[in-house]
Amino acid sequence: MASLQKSAEAATKSAGGERQRAMGLLAKASRAELQAAWDAFDEKPAVQPVRGPETGLVMVRGRIGGGGAPFNLGEATASRASIRLDDGTVGHGQALGTDGAKARLAATFDALFQQPARKAEVETLLETIAARVAKEDAEKARQTAATRVDFFTMVRGED
Repeated sequence: MASLQKSAEAATKSAGGERQRAMGLLAKASRAELQAAWDAFDEKPAVQPVRGPETGLVMVRGRIGGGGAPFNLGEATASRASIRLDDGTVGHGQALGTDGAKARLAATFDALFQQPARKAEVETLLETIAARVAKEDAEKARQTAATRVDFFTMVRGED
C-alpha cells in the first residue's frame, strides 16, 4: 500500500516538474511566438478570464558573499493572468513586463498543456522556445568568453 502511494506521489511530482518547465518556457516566450502559435490552431477552445491580466511588482532577490546570504535587489514589473477553458481546465501565466496579453496567452497554453489531446501541440511550441533561448544563451556565453582574461602567476627571480 505504501509503495502505491509513493509511486502516485512520484508521478504527481514528475507531472508537476513538466508543468513547471512548460510554464518557465512560456514566461520566456515572446508575445509574437505565442500569438503565432495561437493563430495556427484550427480549433481554438473558448477561453474565459478568471483573473487579470494584472500588472504589479515582484521582489527580485539576489545572493551575496561567500555564504550566499540573500538580499532584496529591487522590484521588477510583472504581469499575470488566469483563464478557464470551456472544459474547466484552469491555466496560469506570468511574464516580466507589462504585457497582459502575453500573460493571458501563456495562461491559455498552460491550460492546453494540461490536456492530453493538446499537449503535443504545446510541446512543439515549447521546443521552439527552448531552442531560441538556448541559442540566445550560447550567443551570450560566446560574447562573454571573448572578454575573458586568464590570470597567472609568474615566478620572478630565484626565491
